Amino acid sequence: MIPRATTALARRTALLLVTTAVMVGCVKEGSAKPRRVALRYRHAAVWAPATLTEVNGVPIASLKTALASRLAGKPPQSITDDDWRHTRALYTRLGETPLWFTSDGLAKDRVTALTNAVLGISDDGLRVDAYPIAELAAALFAIKSTKTPTAEQIAETDVLLSATFASMGEDLLAGQISPKSVAQSWHIDPREDDVDSALVNSMSDTLEAGIAAMRPLDDDYAELQKELTRFRAIVEKGDWPLVPKGKTLRSGQSDSPARLSALRERLAAEGIEVAAPDSGKGAGLYDANLAEAIGQFQSHHGITVDKTLSPETVNSLNVPAAYRLGQIAANLERSRWMPRWLGERYLFVNVPAFRLTAYDSGEKALEMKVIVGQEYEDRATPVFSDSMETVVFRPYWNITPDIQRKEIEPKVASDPTYLDRENMEYYKDGGVTRIRQRPGGKNALGFVKFLFPNDFNIYLHDTPNHDLFDKDVRAFSHGCIRLEKPDELAQWVLGWDAAQVDAAMRNGTDNRSVRLPKKLPVYITYGTAFVQDGQLFFGNDLYHRDDQLVKAAANGAIPSAAAKANLEALKKLAAS
Repeated sequence: MIPRATTALARRTALLLVTTAVMVGCVKEGSAKPRRVALRYRHAAVWAPATLTEVNGVPIASLKTALASRLAGKPPQSITDDDWRHTRALYTRLGETPLWFTSDGLAKDRVTALTNAVLGISDDGLRVDAYPIAELAAALFAIKSTKTPTAEQIAETDVLLSATFASMGEDLLAGQISPKSVAQSWHIDPREDDVDSALVNSMSDTLEAGIAAMRPLDDDYAELQKELTRFRAIVEKGDWPLVPKGKTLRSGQSDSPARLSALRERLAAEGIEVAAPDSGKGAGLYDANLAEAIGQFQSHHGITVDKTLSPETVNSLNVPAAYRLGQIAANLERSRWMPRWLGERYLFVNVPAFRLTAYDSGEKALEMKVIVGQEYEDRATPVFSDSMETVVFRPYWNITPDIQRKEIEPKVASDPTYLDRENMEYYKDGGVTRIRQRPGGKNALGFVKFLFPNDFNIYLHDTPNHDLFDKDVRAFSHGCIRLEKPDELAQWVLGWDAAQVDAAMRNGTDNRSVRLPKKLPVYITYGTAFVQDGQLFFGNDLYHRDDQLVKAAANGAIPSAAAKANLEALKKLAAS
């Protein structure tokens, strides 16, 4: 799942108003910088720490000296150098004074809000052991066990609370895992731009709301969190039953009652209920009810829906619940890699879902199927964003040098009539002989294409092969994205009526470029677990980008025994 605009616009503006600043365009993997999307936060009234003369009898001058000394030292355990830098920046921006104490001691409401957030952070799929829980619990115990804490004890506790807040805040804002470290071909990079400002603005009077507002605020993120909780309960109960391998089954065929019973139990474990079979022969019958349930399972797991119990379907059924849990955690992480504000009007393509959605003012305005790039020879569609500027009606298809060399020229060599039959021609491009396909019914781009300049040479376009949209798994293109309803998209992006678009596509001027009234953000994303119409789907991991990310995210889905023990200790201290 990847974040999209929430239908409740007030949710995203209640605490933080987030805007994006688009900077340098993205470039190919490993060749230059990703396109940066700055996160900017404004807050109605920036919180200020209490004006103190002392804390528990310790003079403020002594406390500030102790704080400065602690901040000049090494970071607490589990706190990275980057999180430590954000922690020190927090003190610099807020007056280099205690942030979690009043003159009488701990600011209980604020400390409770922070500890509650830490206690529940695994519901975001974030690793609890990334925070100094044990050290924080020990420091709080030391403070609460004496009426006369030292300046050093107060400073240590204050800094641990701030470091936990800063570390957790950055994880919610920008993710806990670097996309580059887990082979994501991800070229949208919101990290670091304004994290310090966001942390300061989140230190609000209502800290609980401030922390909550740092995570993605769209409804789908919240729905994925619920699914993470549901799947974690399945895993903690000991996984779901395996379905024995066996012959492919179609509706009406018979098999072992034990195998079909395991199948029913497995489906029920994921929430797909199947009517009980009739007594006797029915227990060994792959009946219509089971076939329908398998069709539902297939549609939710990126499998061609044919309602047969095929080897592919059995393999998918037998994917451990722990892996599915890890997928959900991985896609919560992908959501955190996205900018918090995508725009008032924008296009959102989720490649594993084979779907494009247009949004206007937080509402879905248009939705359609897409065909995406194949998984070989650099055809995999990357994750990036850019702005659509132009619609081209009746375009030429300027065949890329690679496709010309690898695909077209061998065909021409074996069949001299190939170019004429395919309505193609040679042309000169900067002195180089290239091949292009003329506009018309055979053109691979169809009658319209949508350009958002990017270094991947990827765009959206029509296609003459609309029968491909009937397939459930749609990965056939050279990396560009074919549209099920290109005419409707042209109407939406240009503000034209259907007749005007149809005339331009069917009978208009060849290769006619029309500028959009306003640039339109386009997000090409990769979400393999997502919520659609209130239901959980696992998309087809076309490019195997889950392999490394799921492993890295899995530890965040279920805290380790040591992390749970530390959390329990912190919970008791927070309640005391």
